Amino acid sequence: MIFKTFAAASLCLVSGIAAAVSPYFYGDKVTGDNTRAIAASVETKLKNAGFKVIGKYFPQKLPDYGVVIATDEKMLSEVGQVGGHAILGAAIRVGVKADGTISYTNPDYWDRAYFRKDFPQAEAVAKGLHEKLVKALGEGAAFGGDESGRSLANYRYMVGMERVDSYKNKLAEYDSYAEAVKVVRENLAKGVGKTSKIYEVVMPDKKLAVFGVSMSDDELGDGKWIKKIGMEDSIAGLPYEIFVVNNEVHSLHGRFRIALAFPDVGMGQFMRISALPNEILGTMMGVAGGKSDAGENAWQ
Repeated sequence: MIFKTFAAASLCLVSGIAAAVSPYFYGDKVTGDNTRAIAASVETKLKNAGFKVIGKYFPQKLPDYGVVIATDEKMLSEVGQVGGHAILGAAIRVGVKADGTISYTNPDYWDRAYFRKDFPQAEAVAKGLHEKLVKALGEGAAFGGDESGRSLANYRYMVGMERVDSYKNKLAEYDSYAEAVKVVRENLAKGVGKTSKIYEVVMPDKKLAVFGVSMSDDELGDGKWIKKIGMEDSIAGLPYEIFVVNNEVHSLHGRFRIALAFPDVGMGQFMRISALPNEILGTMMGVAGGKSDAGENAWQ
């Protein structure tokens, strides 16, 4: 955390005031008898606003929370043009809570991290997407942490931790894009590592694909670890993804992906899940049909 404070201060001194960007916005509250009913109302709102709903997620052991996942045609077009890690920007996630609280991902935050140097070409679409979400769901306060917009293209939680392009993200390589997608689909369908598919966005013409993955293991399950770091209200940070670029299968390293989703969490909280990056690596490796290289991916 000392590193993050020093880095932020240094950036401001060098480049003037750096605009802070948060990962989530609150929407207007929705009435409903339970989490699933509220999620259904959100689904209707999104569809009425022109979004395509592609999945819903209700993590085990977290009955008061859920996520609705959607896509937007204009953003998908930008994703296809940029390629690579930009496929991770294909999904729009809306968090729901049993008390009617709604939250959603901020495109300006997530797309800066995933589009990186290509974000300027997608910035207008990201802004339009946010405006579309505001019309569908309302606009409350931003929350979840503050990162400078400039830093997100090369985001990492602390010195020595992985970035979005870490070589550790690559899990497997196949003879073709079609084979890579087939392996991931089949392993999710079989429940390898107690996983299942929440959604998929597949773009064969661009040789890109991303899958939202439910992790339901008793120890590894999303509902359990998100409670440990006290981040239930940032539920729109889930689910975790596995993705295909050309003939390679990747998944973001836990020390990047979890920190990006929950940047306001302190190191003490992260240490409660110190083994999780290694465990997620093993799980995603199984889904990818690759081989795990354990022992080097703790938070320390």
